[in-house]
Amino acid sequence: MLVAGVDSSTQSCKVVLCDADDGTVVATGSAPHPDGTECDPVAWWTALQQAGDGLLRRAVAVGVAAQQHGMIVLDGAGAVIRPALLWNDLRSAEAAAELVTEMGGPQWWATQTGSVPAASFTVTKLRWLAEHEQASAARTASVLLPHDWLTWRLSSDPALAQATGGAAARPAEMVTDRGDASGTGYFSPAMGEWLPELAAAAIGHPLMLPRVAKPAEVIGETAWGAAVSAGTGDNMAAALGLGLEPGDLVVSIGTSGTAFAVSEQPAADASGAVCGFADATGRFLPLVCTVNAGLVMRATAALLGADLAGLDALALAAPAGAEGLTLLPYLDGERTPSRPSASGVLAGLTTRNASPQNMARAAVEAVLASLAEAADRLTEQGVAQQRVLLVGGGARSPAVCAIAPGIFAAPVIVPEPAEYVAIGAARQAAWALAGGSAPPVWPPTSAMEYAGAPQPEVRQRHAALREQTACWPGASS
Repeated sequence: MLVAGVDSSTQSCKVVLCDADDGTVVATGSAPHPDGTECDPVAWWTALQQAGDGLLRRAVAVGVAAQQHGMIVLDGAGAVIRPALLWNDLRSAEAAAELVTEMGGPQWWATQTGSVPAASFTVTKLRWLAEHEQASAARTASVLLPHDWLTWRLSSDPALAQATGGAAARPAEMVTDRGDASGTGYFSPAMGEWLPELAAAAIGHPLMLPRVAKPAEVIGETAWGAAVSAGTGDNMAAALGLGLEPGDLVVSIGTSGTAFAVSEQPAADASGAVCGFADATGRFLPLVCTVNAGLVMRATAALLGADLAGLDALALAAPAGAEGLTLLPYLDGERTPSRPSASGVLAGLTTRNASPQNMARAAVEAVLASLAEAADRLTEQGVAQQRVLLVGGGARSPAVCAIAPGIFAAPVIVPEPAEYVAIGAARQAAWALAGGSAPPVWPPTSAMEYAGAPQPEVRQRHAALREQTACWPGASS
């Protein structure tokens, strides 16, 4: 039997078709998404149909994973009111600060929701809508996350039925899962239930929220008769795709950067650095996110007149520590630490170290140092770290793989490149199909292990520069 997993990310939609028994990927498809920080959800639906053409109808079960936090507001008839605001839309930064203050402060939010809401969180976008688009807010009857909306459409859309040769599916209820719900700012991961009064306080009136499904639940059926699983957020699906267990720390370098780990206990970090998310299995997924990651290396490569392969070669030709050159990589503002209006800072530049090689090395070290700091925040919350797994587009960089062990002061394991979010969604679909108390055991993929001498001085210089710039314009922590 074959199962399909969908990864609807910021940039594209990817579909994988997997063997339900062992997870072997037998076919893949992809389609691009529009650029920007807001998007008409119909564009995601169109991309899903394009990416899944010839694949979806072969599956007996489908799972959808998607970018977290996005706000899709619907009217009483279920129609989309305005383009969805995405996780990387930071216009609600002031609204986030308002909500934190109004509701009892950071500790209260961390205790109630597992996280202190930042501009990415759905609850802050609801407040922004209430303050800036009053007519749209007044029409809003319900709010969904990107994966919720796609799952709903997948379970009930007549157009897909026609495209796949099936009958029109029955209307489906709106459903989410605890993993993606935990990134809204109005859900309690520890209790596993909505806090609807927080959503109402943000927008100014009660909202209908989707039902929270159990991890292995079949929540609907496609037009061609395939089971539909609950779906989840992209980070939660990646954890499923990688087969994470407690003690595994994942560092992902993509457009943004994340560090996360599976935990048996919920997190509640009043500093706001650690998001106390739930995972897709009934456990928890504390996570730290940085805005600046892969794009820092792309920008540096462009500055040096090189491509990414050229950046790798330059960085590997420089000595560890880039001869004292240090980059604070907050080129697009930053989420951790919370500096939404910050910019990058290059320090220690001299005539002796002013070379393309050192600049390239400083950029790679900066991204890794930021993520190592993120990993430290998880440790402070009691998250066990026995091994480091490096994933995402950045894991394909020879320079990143070679330099990372020194920055993390630990061996780094790099699983073979794969669409782990989509594979995790497929694994959830297989779990829903088979039932049981745990996801099916799929053999781990092959991996490379990298080691290197610790480079504490790089971390120290990065930390010192971060502290020196803490009071600069744009720095809020």
